[in-house]
Amino acid sequence: MHKTPDKINLAHSTVLLVDDQPTSLDLLSSIVQGFGVREQLKCPSAKDAVELVQRRSVDLILIDCAMPEMDGYDFVRWLRREASEPIRFTPVIMILGHAARALVAKGRDCGASFIVAKPLTPAVLLKRIIWLGGETRQFVEVENYVGPDRRVRNYGPPPGEEGRRQTDLSGELGEAVEANMDQDDIDMLLKPMKVAL
Repeated sequence: MHKTPDKINLAHSTVLLVDDQPTSLDLLSSIVQGFGVREQLKCPSAKDAVELVQRRSVDLILIDCAMPEMDGYDFVRWLRREASEPIRFTPVIMILGHAARALVAKGRDCGASFIVAKPLTPAVLLKRIIWLGGETRQFVEVENYVGPDRRVRNYGPPPGEEGRRQTDLSGELGEAVEANMDQDDIDMLLKPMKVAL
C-alpha cells in the first residue's frame, strides 16, 4: 500500500491564499510553508485575489468560502468562466467553515477542485494537494458548469491512495476478464423487447 509522505516538496510552486480572517490566513500560511512552499501570495479578500490573478499566474489557490462582498464561491465561478487561460484551469481548494451538504454541493457546482472542511488539518490538506498533483480529471465546459469533471466519485482516488467511500472504484486498470462483445450482441441488449404482463 502506498503511504502518503509527511511532507511534500512544493518549493517551486506559487500558492495563493485567500481569507478575510488574519488568523486563518496565518494558519494556512504556516501549513503550506511546512509543505515547502517558498512563494505564498496572501489576499484578505476575493476581490484582491481577482486583481492578483489577472496580473500573475499561480499554481494552486486555497480560498475560504465565507467572505464579505465577494465570497469564495463567486471567486471560483469568476475564475472558471471569466479569467483568461491558463489561469482559469488553476486547481482550487475551497475551505469551508460549516460542511453542510448544500454548501459542499455549492462549492462543487461552482468549479472547485476540492473542498476541505474546518478545522483544517495539515494531513487532510496534504492528501488533497497530492491528489491534485496526480490529477487526471478533464476540464468540463458546459452551459451550467465550468470546472474539473465532477464525476470523480465514480472513479475513486488515484492509484495508491485509499478511498474515502466504500463505493469508490479502483483507479487501476487490469487485464480484460472477458472478450469484447460484438456490435450485434450490443444491439440486442439495447433493443426494446415485448414483455408479457
